[in-house]
Amino acid sequence: MRQGKVFYKTHFAGIIIETNDGDYVFQYDGNYVKNHPKAFITFTMPVQHVAYTEKRLFPFFEGLIPEGWLLDIASTNWKINKNDRMGLLLACCQNCIGAVSVEPITEEDEK
Repeated sequence: MRQGKVFYKTHFAGIIIETNDGDYVFQYDGNYVKNHPKAFITFTMPVQHVAYTEKRLFPFFEGLIPEGWLLDIASTNWKINKNDRMGLLLACCQNCIGAVSVEPITEEDEK
């Protein structure tokens, strides 16, 4: 299972998870829901307590992943298959242009 912390501007907004079954889950953090109920990361995912679940990576997060020659560079340098969308999201989206960023959660972070 791979996970990432999702930030909106400087605020921790929630967690994105790729489960061992290959499903994707995005859950807004409870404090974020309470303190920023109108600050959704995308129109398609309004702030709520209920987790979002999909069989494929959510289109919004897909849009954060580089394309074209930048994707080629990222894939080659980090040795990540271009079809490994969660791997690319976690490797490439820590300093995105825009308000949303994703930081990988490592096993050390979970302890």
